[in-house]
Amino acid sequence: MSRLTQTLIPPSQRLSAEALDDALNLGAGDALSKRTGFLIMLTLSGVIAIAGVLTDSTATVIGAMIIAPLGTPILGIAWGIVTGHPRRVLSSILWVLSGVVIVVALGLVFAVFVATPESLSTNSQVIGRTSPSLMDLMAALATGFAGGFAMCRKDLSAVMPGVAIAISLVPPLGVVGVCAGQGQWPEALGALVLFLSNVFALVIAGSIVFTVAGYARDPGSSPTADRRRAYAIVVTLALIIALPLAANSIASIAVARWSVSIRNVTADWLGDESGGHIHGPVQWSGLTATVSLTTPDGSTPPLDDLQEEIAKTVPSYIGVVVDAGQGTELVVQ
Repeated sequence: MSRLTQTLIPPSQRLSAEALDDALNLGAGDALSKRTGFLIMLTLSGVIAIAGVLTDSTATVIGAMIIAPLGTPILGIAWGIVTGHPRRVLSSILWVLSGVVIVVALGLVFAVFVATPESLSTNSQVIGRTSPSLMDLMAALATGFAGGFAMCRKDLSAVMPGVAIAISLVPPLGVVGVCAGQGQWPEALGALVLFLSNVFALVIAGSIVFTVAGYARDPGSSPTADRRRAYAIVVTLALIIALPLAANSIASIAVARWSVSIRNVTADWLGDESGGHIHGPVQWSGLTATVSLTTPDGSTPPLDDLQEEIAKTVPSYIGVVVDAGQGTELVVQ
């Protein structure tokens, strides 16, 4: 082992390959107990997570994260890649897919308890998991590295509950099921992208840590496995996930800036109208922004001035509507 590797993973604290394989391979050792335990804890964590989402309870959702076992087969994918065992990779993928099916199915069942689809749009647990950004992927990568080191080093095993909380796996799947059950497909897709980005981040980070720890050269590893191809596939899939996250991040920043600009321009336009007032933030529906305002007599300044300023502020493909109350909507752009 190199000096850097020995610093990161001291030989005295390095978990043996046999012990790590037993921890991450649901088919090794007492497979029946591992698999039944996985299914039991996954189902319970799914119920807890979905209940926490529907009641908008952060504490309940955190509790579900702590007991969720999905991290084991996901890191098992990384373990199979590094040790060159395709069957372990496939087996771990199948266990992850079974977890996805179970939790999403639970979310579909619990969707009947949602009063109205619109209520999901004000639920902070849903909002926080339906619009992932590139920063979510960065956080997931850092969490993946923490999880990988915690698995490799005996002295870091105590941080695993923190890793489970930091990496969001079961709650997004619950959101996928609940939103899909209410016909909120864009939100369901956003939560699924968040889950997939976390999965790929764990696999990439875990693969790097396990390789640095020297497990690829252990006697139990396959000497003939084409690890480069496996790494290339994982990185390609990660880029496929990263691109929409980057696009969503850029779009979110643009919308935030446009919202501020539209509100400021509208406030300046309304400034001469005595007693006029803008209510709340700018609301978006697709590419259309709506500004809500009221004036004492229901009248507004000439619309031409606002249209001219808005044209200088936001692109032409962005629609802008002024809601002047009493059913009056003025199309600005």
